[in-house]
Order: sequence, then C-alpha cells, then structure tokens
Amino acid sequence: MTAQLLVERHGRVLQLTISNPTARNALHPSLYPQATGIFRAAMDDESLGAIVLCGDGAHFCGGGDLRRLQQQRSQPEAGQVQILDALHDWVEAMRDCPVPVIAAVEGAAAGGGFSVALGCDLIVAAEDARFVMSYVRIGLSPDGGGSDALARALPPQAALELLLDGDVATAARLQALGLVNRVVAPGTAIASALAWAERLAAGPRAAQQRIKQLVHAARGRGHRAQLDAERDAFVAGLYGPECGEGIDAFLTKRTPRFTP
Repeated sequence: MTAQLLVERHGRVLQLTISNPTARNALHPSLYPQATGIFRAAMDDESLGAIVLCGDGAHFCGGGDLRRLQQQRSQPEAGQVQILDALHDWVEAMRDCPVPVIAAVEGAAAGGGFSVALGCDLIVAAEDARFVMSYVRIGLSPDGGGSDALARALPPQAALELLLDGDVATAARLQALGLVNRVVAPGTAIASALAWAERLAAGPRAAQQRIKQLVHAARGRGHRAQLDAERDAFVAGLYGPECGEGIDAFLTKRTPRFTP
C-alpha cells in the first residue's frame, strides 16, 4: 500500500495523518510535495489557526522504506538528492508555516519519522511512544532536519547520544530533555494534540507567526540582531488589530476575540 497523507478539517484546526499502517506509516517520496503544498497554503488561509500531524493507527511514522532505499542504491545519486530536497522542503514549510504545528505521537517515531516530529513546533506523545534515530543502525546519517533539530535543542553530548547510539528513547526521557512538551496516556495523543491546537487556534495568529519567526531565527543571529528583530516584531504587533483587541479585553476583563 502506498503511503498517503489524509486531510481533515476541524474548525480552525487541520489534522494531517500519515497513512501507511501496514508499514508503520513509513514515508514515501510521493507524500513530500503534497505535505509541502499544504503547509505553504496555510500562509494565505486566514481561517486556519493550527495544524496537527499524526500517524494512522498504532504508530506515528516508522521512517523511510528500506526496500526503496535498497533499490535506490542501484540508481543515480541525483535521484536521491531530489527526493531528500523534497523532504527538506516539507520540513522547511512546517517551520515557515504561520500557525502552530503539533506532532501527536503514538507508538514509534523512527528515523525520518522522528526527524519530521522534531520539525513540528510542539510534540504531544503517548507514555509508551518510542523515539529512535535509527539511521546509524544501517550506516546512515540523519535526514529530515534531525541533526539540526537536536543540535539546536540539546547540548552536543545529548544530541550525539541519540544520533550515535541509535537506541530507543522514551517519551519521558525526551520530555526531560525538553524535546517533548506533553506526555499523555496511550491512545490519547491525537485527541490531546487536537484540544491543544484548538486552544492555540483561538489565539492571535499574526503574533504567533512572529513568535515562531523569532525563535527559529534566533540561533542564526547575533545578540543585537535578535534584539532588533524583537523590536521590529513588537512594534508591528503593537500597531496591529490583535494587540488592540488583546489590550481592550484585558482592561475590560473579558476574553479576547482574536479570530473572526
């Protein structure tokens, strides 16, 4: 069965499901342009407030299909370069997406599945979820932004432990490292992520977009450049309608209405 990306809309929340359950929702290159297109389209969809990425059934995503990779070894390298560029376009589109993106992880998030989860803004994981950077087990280094995400979030020793050892990490271990935001009962990760997404989707979309941009760009800037970026984002927000609504709601002791 070919992997699919299933799309459901719940009000202001979009649920994207990686569906290839007979292969633990293994990734396939056919998914990458579709996923990128969906996240890019969010730029212009003001009715969208948050996105939840999950897997179909018992697992989030088992990573790449090793049979396809084995076949690719007999093909020109340029083909694999194009495939990885398409995957990386997807990961970059999640980072650039103006609304919060939450990974809901049940079961396994392995290899590229772990990298894609790390590419989301937030992670909700079941207590029995298992995360593994399995690339080293087959003589590979990460793709999908896995090394970048871990190097940004962790001390080198912790990032290298996950990458070099290739052993399974629990949701509790990753929460202790600051990689997983919430650990929930098995079978409830998607529902928990959707509930969180619904709450975030009611927030100030333009302000959330600026916050994402500030956080993701911070490590690529010097201190003064980041302060200047904070200044510009603050001023843009102060003179925008969301801030006007937020201040008025606070002063009049009511719940702000940021969405139409």
